[in-house]
Amino acid sequence: MPELVALDLAAGPGFVEALQAAWEAGHAVLPLDPRLPRPAVEQLVNSLRPSTVVDGGGGHHQPAGLPVEPGDALVVATSGSTGKPKGVVLTHAAVRASALATSARLGVDPSRDRWVACLPLAHIGGLAVVTRSLVTGTACTVLEKFDPGEVEGQARQGATLISLVATALARTDASGYRHVVLGGAAPPEQLPANVITTYGMTETGSGVVYDGRPIDGVEIRIGDGATGRVGEVLVRGPMLLRSYRDGSDPRLPGGWLPTGDGGSLAADGTLSVFGRLAEVIVTGGEKVWPVPVEAALAAHPGVDQVAVWKRPDPEWGERVVAWVVPTDPASPPALQELRELVASRVARWAAPRQVVVVDSLPRTPSGKVRRSELP
Repeated sequence: MPELVALDLAAGPGFVEALQAAWEAGHAVLPLDPRLPRPAVEQLVNSLRPSTVVDGGGGHHQPAGLPVEPGDALVVATSGSTGKPKGVVLTHAAVRASALATSARLGVDPSRDRWVACLPLAHIGGLAVVTRSLVTGTACTVLEKFDPGEVEGQARQGATLISLVATALARTDASGYRHVVLGGAAPPEQLPANVITTYGMTETGSGVVYDGRPIDGVEIRIGDGATGRVGEVLVRGPMLLRSYRDGSDPRLPGGWLPTGDGGSLAADGTLSVFGRLAEVIVTGGEKVWPVPVEAALAAHPGVDQVAVWKRPDPEWGERVVAWVVPTDPASPPALQELRELVASRVARWAAPRQVVVVDSLPRTPSGKVRRSELP
């Protein structure tokens, strides 16, 4: 019976070799994040129940392990910051479909291209670089972690493709790559010409929308069915998860996956995503999406990083609040300046009513802001 093998290994050639060995034996792989404290790793193992944990000391049998279905390739833990971890089950067929469709969109030539994997392999954005290279036979250099100098050096040594998140892109010069696949958090307003923005999630096996357009085999629709109207983004395609580890299937009838994100489709099929439906701020009866407000505020020269969320307000119900990491901590931008900027670019009711100056923003490993942890 196929087993689930957890890899508690640092990123690098050893991780790739262990992944391939498990696949060749017919098993599925659960990547563990070596940066997590041991109690968090133990919680993940107890929740997702692999049969074996492979670490630097070899493979260790887990007596409470549960098998997987034949054809399962990966179980990837979702990156939610609260609640019991979920394991997204991806089959070999789904991994292959994702690899072929994304590679086709990028025009990958295995004889000339080389990937660099520098994002955490416990998350789909980093892991998909490795699986994509294995499926297509494209060379891949796996770095232990993101290092700006090493990323730039790999491009000088002939690497052509890399996947980054916005915070990593801001810290390195990636101009030497043919394509930079950008995922995770919302992208900055100004992007280099070689950057391709992606939309996807663990349940979709990595990005399924590139620069607003679905990759081959992917269908997108909005929950209310109306063109141009904001609703829940629904996705259908061959790279979607089989189920969660507990056997539950989140898909709707017809195979449509509800993403929990709000978005709209233009008449030409271009997708715009505004953020999590649960993150809509209702202030004075108006709905405000944090992502467009963050994009407007990020254009201010005094703003280095910004997150928008809400606080209770006795008059407005909820008030829009901006947490700002200033470019110059000694001279943070004034509230009125930021309000005017948002009013001119988004809407006057979307303008923040409060600014909180902070040294940094709490983020997930993929770069997404943890709004629930904003001080």
